[in-house]
Amino acid sequence: MPAFNYVAMDPKGKETKGTLEVANQNEAINRLKEMGFYPTKVVAAEKAKEKGGKAKGGGARKGKKGKRDLKNLEIKIPFLGGKVKTKVMCTFTRQLATLVDAGLPLLRGMRVLEKQERNPTLKRIIGEIAVAIEGGSTFSEALAQHPKVFNKLFVNMVKAGELGGVLEIVLNRLSEFMEKAEKIKGKIKAAMFYPVAVLIVAVVILAVLMVFVVPKFETIFADMLEGAKLPWFTQKVLAIANIIKSKSILIGDQAPWGLPVFPGPVVIGLVVFAIAFKFALKTKFVRKYWDRFKLVMPVLGPVISKVAISRFTRTLGTLVSSGVPILQALTIVKETSGNVTVSQAVANIHESVKEGETITAPLDASRVFPPMVISMVDVGEQTGALPEMLMKIADTYEDEVDNAVSAMTSLLEPIMIVFLAVIVGSIVIALFLPLIEMINKLGGEGGGSGGE
Repeated sequence: MPAFNYVAMDPKGKETKGTLEVANQNEAINRLKEMGFYPTKVVAAEKAKEKGGKAKGGGARKGKKGKRDLKNLEIKIPFLGGKVKTKVMCTFTRQLATLVDAGLPLLRGMRVLEKQERNPTLKRIIGEIAVAIEGGSTFSEALAQHPKVFNKLFVNMVKAGELGGVLEIVLNRLSEFMEKAEKIKGKIKAAMFYPVAVLIVAVVILAVLMVFVVPKFETIFADMLEGAKLPWFTQKVLAIANIIKSKSILIGDQAPWGLPVFPGPVVIGLVVFAIAFKFALKTKFVRKYWDRFKLVMPVLGPVISKVAISRFTRTLGTLVSSGVPILQALTIVKETSGNVTVSQAVANIHESVKEGETITAPLDASRVFPPMVISMVDVGEQTGALPEMLMKIADTYEDEVDNAVSAMTSLLEPIMIVFLAVIVGSIVIALFLPLIEMINKLGGEGGGSGGE
């Protein structure tokens, strides 16, 4: 009997590996599910042996097949492979929905998309899914073997579509969901690009001025004023510039030609802080308070809060309208919320619904969702139109996100302009004050000599 190597997750989320002796891949998947595991990879053990045999083969065999082996060679770099961009996934889902809706069999549709797909990662995964379907797996089971590309939201919606016989409708909803999520993300990125770009350019210009330009004026003033005392404001600006340069706050040791070689203490400190903060966010304690702060922080807080509400309502509405049971839908929403505070609120809603109560009470108790959202959900529950009401809330808040981003950008631009004007203006005034004093002094001396 053939053997199959498997990689699966247990109910606690821990990865486990092993081998099963069963008739085919589909039976191996079913056996793992009976054991309470969630399979992520199931391959024939003979393939692994064949790879090993090829590696130990003679030189003549290597010579004949060397070129073909190089074609199949995969170089995997950590953090760079395994994932597919949302835009690519949107296109794939939309095209698959069109093919299925046109009456093309799923397997044939997957083969068509595999041939035309340009993204190498997705192309390989589509091929593996097609092979799994040929082996007797359902579409949702095949998708579940690639969790890095197809998340639980995607898999469960496809599963609901398969059970209800409305796969093309579910795929269309999925593509719309991803497109709208990407649209919101794109708007926020586009709105933040200009202020961030201006800030980076301003910091670089100020650093160059304070490190290379301003300190040279000290020598010029010393020669021109012949030891006379500089104005107080000019002294302070020159002192700051000298501290930055002498202590190498921004840049470290310099090469003979004057170019920076190493970053200074401030740059190193900022990099270390960023790395430490990133690792700290992985702990539950720090992540909990950081996510709570993001929802109430000045300027950005309202936007982040609206995005979280829009994401929650659209995800839940999409799942419920696709036929996913409410408890399962809430579990998926909890895992895909992206914010610990919202995730905890959804967990409370899950427990409430599990006990036979309404969604409204835990929504109100969470203090995350505004009264309008709570009232609309309450009406949706009472009238039996919860999915439609959730979608309306999502549409409303997506419009509010758009308006909030525009307002935030409009507010940031004048603030940054005023800030830069004050900084650059202060440097210019500090450099001109000695010149003004020198001109006044020369004018006084000229007037005195004329009187004589």
